Amino acid sequence: MNFAWLKRYVPRGIYGRAALILLLPVVFLQLVVVVIFAQRHFEGVTGQMTDTVLRELELVMLAVGTAPDAQSVPMAVEARAGPLDFVVTPANRPLPETDSLLWYDYSGRVLMPRMRNRMEGIKAFDLSDDDFVVLYVESVHGPLRIQFERRRISASNPHQLFVYTVFFGVLLSLIASIYLRNQLRPIKRLARAAEAFGRGRHEPYTPTGAVEVRAAGNAFVDMRARIERQIEQRTLMLSGVSHDLRTPLTRMRLGLSMIDEEDAAPLLADVDDMQRMLDEFLNFAKGAAEGEPEKVEPHGFVRTIVEDAQRGGRRVTLLPPEGRGDGVVKLRKMAMRRAVDNLISNAVRYGTQAEVSVMLSDRTLRIRVEDDGPGIPEERRDEATRPFSRLDPARNQDKGGGVGLGLAIATDIARAHGGVLRLGESERLGGLRADIVIAR
Repeated sequence: MNFAWLKRYVPRGIYGRAALILLLPVVFLQLVVVVIFAQRHFEGVTGQMTDTVLRELELVMLAVGTAPDAQSVPMAVEARAGPLDFVVTPANRPLPETDSLLWYDYSGRVLMPRMRNRMEGIKAFDLSDDDFVVLYVESVHGPLRIQFERRRISASNPHQLFVYTVFFGVLLSLIASIYLRNQLRPIKRLARAAEAFGRGRHEPYTPTGAVEVRAAGNAFVDMRARIERQIEQRTLMLSGVSHDLRTPLTRMRLGLSMIDEEDAAPLLADVDDMQRMLDEFLNFAKGAAEGEPEKVEPHGFVRTIVEDAQRGGRRVTLLPPEGRGDGVVKLRKMAMRRAVDNLISNAVRYGTQAEVSVMLSDRTLRIRVEDDGPGIPEERRDEATRPFSRLDPARNQDKGGGVGLGLAIATDIARAHGGVLRLGESERLGGLRADIVIAR
């Protein structure tokens, strides 16, 4: 059986699902108890008490038969069946055509058919009063009105079970919710620590809670430590390799300065290319691990990057802010500066101008860089974000292209902040559109 349709009605959070698992059996058990009690107690007890009243009514009707006329019926009943405490009087015509019953009167719905089946002549019931039962009965002296106390025919205080059921159900649900909240708190702390680590922040976390939650927490702590050690070792190793390679390049540059400039020019160009590749390789090795997350005003932060690029001779424009004009976001400033600067460098390298915009909402931060270059075909955009990927046909390599790490660095830094780098086509300039989208 397919229960996929049920997923739309199931809470998404673990607390809501746990509460549902806890409350459903409690509610179901209460319903079962109420139904069984109503059938066994109300119906059974009411039926037994009704049978007793019916035997008493037989005596009352015998007393009515001894009366000479209708006016003498009350005295005859009082004389022969007075201890039974029935009030019998002649009924006024016309008699009620329908029974009167309160909507919540469950025992009344049980006694009416039972009395009609076992006593002839009953014309109507009036159960509109909770304290009395009124019967309209046809007799040898015409219609009679018979009244007696309601407690003689139905169980007293029938609402007590429902009150107790609701009260203790609510009380147990509150106690269970408090216990459930305490049990789920360690899971929420683990989720917050994992989410923070996914966004490049190290949040203090100590495993607590049940044995299974502690095991998951210890596994997360060990995994986080291994990943941090791996990132640190990778950064140190690549930084060391890049640093060691600078020494022979410096010697080569010094040696080339001793020979004729015309002969040394091609070799110096190769040395410059190698130096640039080493710099980009070192930036990629650093990744997003440089600096600690701190609160940053996004538009002002991007403005400083654009101004630095403009002072460097790049044709780049900062557009007015979109969404909320104020607000702060936690970012690693050095890493995010490197990512945005790489996108600007790619934009002005492969196009003639670039535009930068910032959009801040309650849930996301978006930094967009657009250019008027040739762009990147849609089917090759995933390939463009891979390290050392160079798309020669799409991104004019005759303009001094890099080693294919610019978009890879931006992608790595966006992911380290819990975000993503999205590539598309610029509607304003017609070239590439690169968006860094980070959840707040």
